[in-house]
Order: sequence, then structure tokens, then C-alpha cells
Amino acid sequence: MTASEKKVDSWISDLVGTLTDPIIVFPSPWMEDIPKDLKNQIPLERMIMNIKVQHERKGVPVGDLEALVYMFPRSMDSPMTDEQNRMYFYCFNQAMKFMHKEVPDDLKLKKYEELNDYEMRQLDDLKRFIWNSRVKARKERARGEEKAASGETPKKELEVKTVQPSFF
Repeated sequence: MTASEKKVDSWISDLVGTLTDPIIVFPSPWMEDIPKDLKNQIPLERMIMNIKVQHERKGVPVGDLEALVYMFPRSMDSPMTDEQNRMYFYCFNQAMKFMHKEVPDDLKLKKYEELNDYEMRQLDDLKRFIWNSRVKARKERARGEEKAASGETPKKELEVKTVQPSFF
């Protein structure tokens, strides 16, 4: 397989992944309480981010909405640090803009509209962690399907286990 064929295969896999990859969330009893309207917007955001990353040739195709959904259960578990709160509310504000929803006045604070360089790097690290977890789950699912098709093992649902990034 040539390099260009591998690139096309990777692009197709990433595109299919926008619809089929699992939603990676912080493991918590609160993960079942993520609002459905947020989860329903993730495939659209993934497609947009996938196109953006392909065009810019940098970054990972994980947007602020997907990062917000990851952090939601964590925000319910226990108090977060000021940096974590700033990242959470920054992603919340960006997600509301993406979904064309009005942000409540008490959350329109200037400190939630921007992140400093350190916080932006932390958010980028979280997005990279989410992306790597999605790709790993996709590859594990594909391996399981290949084994099932060849008759090696019965097909079963694969479990996604996540390891938390150091920031959370």
C-alpha cells in the first residue's frame, strides 16, 4: 500500500469515526446524566473539526463541545480547580455558540471567554487524550470485527477503558 493510499484510508477511517466512535467521558456515576442535546451535536462537531484539521493540517479533530461532554461528569464529582473551571466554562461558552444557544448572563463573564496559553495547552492535551482514546477504541473494535469474521472468537461488545490525563 502506498503512502497516498494509507493517507486516504486514514481519512476515510477518521470520517467514519465521526459517526461511529464512542463518546469518551470522565468515568463517573454522573456520566449517564450528560444532556442528550449535547451528545446529539457531537457527530456534527466531529465532522466540522475533521474538515478543519484536514484543511489546516494540524491539531486533532476534537472540538470544545466534545471536551465539555468529557468534563461534565468530572464537574459533578467533586470541586474542580480554578483552571479546570475556567476550561470547563470556556468550553461551555464555545459549545453554546456552536449550538446557537444563548449563554446565561451569569456565565458571560470575560474570564470564561478566553484561556491563557497554559490553560489552552491543557485543553489541547485533553483533546489529544480524547482523540487518542477514540482512535484506540476504533482500532480495538475493528480488530474484534476481523476476528469475528474469521471465526476466531465470537463477536462481543468491546469495552473502552480510559486512563485520565494528569490534569484531571
